[in-house]
Amino acid sequence: MTSEESLEVFGDFDPAQYEDEVKERWGDTDAYRESARRTKGYTKQDCQRIGVGSNEINQAFIVLMEAGVPADSPEAKAVAERHRGHISKWFYPCSPEIHAGLGQMYVADPRFTKNIDKARPGLAKYISKAIAALWG
Repeated sequence: MTSEESLEVFGDFDPAQYEDEVKERWGDTDAYRESARRTKGYTKQDCQRIGVGSNEINQAFIVLMEAGVPADSPEAKAVAERHRGHISKWFYPCSPEIHAGLGQMYVADPRFTKNIDKARPGLAKYISKAIAALWG
C-alpha cells in the first residue's frame, strides 16, 4: 500500500512506528514470520476487509457488554472464538496459548487498552475476560 492508502485505511494509527518493538519481542517466532509473509502482499482492499471484520467482532462484544452479558458467558466466548479465527485467517495460526496471551496484553499494555477502548470504554477488559474464559 502507498502511504496515502495506509492513512486512508488506518487513520492516524501507523503500524510502522511499532515495527522495531514487534521484531524485538516476537521476531524469532513462527507467528511473526507467518504474519510478515501474509501481510506483505495485502492490498488496500485486504486491509479494509480486515478492518471490517475487526469492527464487526468489536461490535458483537459491545452489544453483549451493553446488554449486561457476562464476559464468561457462552455468547461472549463464542465472539472470542470469532476473534481468534479472524487472527488466524489474516495473520497467523492463533493457538489457544497465543490467544490467551493476546487477551492478557490487551489489558497489561496501556497502548492496547487505549486503542481498543476507543470503540467503547471497558472493551479491552471485556475482551480480555472473554478470552480468558474461553481458555480458562
